[in-house]
Amino acid sequence: MDKIKILWADDEIDLLKPHLIFLQAKGYDVVTATNGHDAVEIYLEQGNTIDVVFLDESMPGLTGLEALPRIKEINAHVPVVMITKNEAEAVMEEAIGSQISDYLIKPVNPNQILLTLKKIIDNKRLVREKTAQDYQQEFRELFMKITGGLTHEEWVDVYKRIVGWELRLDANQAEVGDILSQQKQQANIEFSKFVGKHYFDWVDKNKEVGPIMSHSLLRKRVFPHIGNGTPTVLLLLDNLRYDQWKVIEPFINEMFKTEQESYFYSILPTATQYSRNAIFAGMMPADIETMFPDKWKNDTDEGGKNLSEDFFLGKQIERVFRKGLKWDYVKVTNVNHGKDLNDNMLKYLNNDLTVIVYNFIDMLSHARTEMEVLKELAGDERAYRSLTRSWFLHSPLWTALQRLEGRDVQLFVTTDHGTIRVQSPSKVVGDRETTTNLRYKVGRNLQYDPKEVLVIKEPKLAGLPRPNLSSTFIFAKEDNFFLYPNNYNHFFNYYRNTFQHGGISLEEMICPMIRMRSK
Repeated sequence: MDKIKILWADDEIDLLKPHLIFLQAKGYDVVTATNGHDAVEIYLEQGNTIDVVFLDESMPGLTGLEALPRIKEINAHVPVVMITKNEAEAVMEEAIGSQISDYLIKPVNPNQILLTLKKIIDNKRLVREKTAQDYQQEFRELFMKITGGLTHEEWVDVYKRIVGWELRLDANQAEVGDILSQQKQQANIEFSKFVGKHYFDWVDKNKEVGPIMSHSLLRKRVFPHIGNGTPTVLLLLDNLRYDQWKVIEPFINEMFKTEQESYFYSILPTATQYSRNAIFAGMMPADIETMFPDKWKNDTDEGGKNLSEDFFLGKQIERVFRKGLKWDYVKVTNVNHGKDLNDNMLKYLNNDLTVIVYNFIDMLSHARTEMEVLKELAGDERAYRSLTRSWFLHSPLWTALQRLEGRDVQLFVTTDHGTIRVQSPSKVVGDRETTTNLRYKVGRNLQYDPKEVLVIKEPKLAGLPRPNLSSTFIFAKEDNFFLYPNNYNHFFNYYRNTFQHGGISLEEMICPMIRMRSK
């Protein structure tokens, strides 16, 4: 059994050395901090390995009572023991109201600490066993649903429930976590079949069926709520999966209450140049190319593929709103842009609509592919979520959003598509004109395993441009990624377990759309 790990924050930690030695002799692992700020930072970095937190109530700077809610925002379930010299009833009530697990008055002796730990750890064990038991019961229900033929709404429900369990299961439940991972893999197999069966009907302009998708997102989810005098901010965080949204949601909820948590399905390919251009243009890529041939660029064309989003947005606004709408479009792709956003945030409240595209998560997923250190930091979904949360809390975006506190603002949070951690290689052969994407390919004379892809030989039927007369699109299903036979082993090891997008999976296609209002 792994050692129980304790984070102990006290400005007099040196005086507690006998306690630390006593605990280490009893088999506990103790990490220390001398102030509340360091305690929060340590928990951000090591929270998935820390079992219990001890906080001194009266530390200078950030007190224990002030550090407590910040730690609880990161993990609401972590047990926290408050230690204080202050016996005032009001202090006790405030600490207890903040959901501490125990409360000790200084000076404490080692046996008191040991008794507290045993109570808490036993409680954690019971919670862990109950969680595993609950999931085992739900496993059967989810299995029946996944294999029973679902609607697009029911697939969203299944995906959200799977994510809910991912967030609930802690690091000590590896066995249950493995079962959940296998269940999600099975869900993606069935979901890929479902998309292949229905996708052409969803994007057929003559058939009003299926889910809201990228090209209908603004028209159906955002524009109906604009024009009532309240400034609206639409924040599009690229590559934001539903699970990543759930880990930053508690922080945004400090200032905004959720009025509607909905979803949309990203179009194929689940790649920025297709999905995001479709969102802002309000039309499928083939229609964008027809109406604005000088603005659309195919995969093999030179130049940036998302340089006309503000133009597309303006044209869609003109079509939808007969009266004038004051709007602005802001794209943040580097630190300086983030600082500008922070400086100008209040100015944007003079608009009816401000659209902010924030590119960090996309850069994070690409950097993770390129940088070994990020591969170590975000080796799986749990770590990837943790990295996203840590970035958000220290980002200019969070600072900018905090400037809206106390002002009447309508906030939408959404994305263009998600990502999936790829595991299984799928061999593809194509000519020099074939695109390099790992989750979808466009080319002529493509050779592939038909069981592992969705093939679109008539791109127009899927609302996609056709770069050449014989161009075919193929989309990777589940957690597959495309590799050429050349240097196969090298690229397999290089790309396996990286987060990619462009294909068909629950994580890539089912995207959050949240409507919020200032508290």
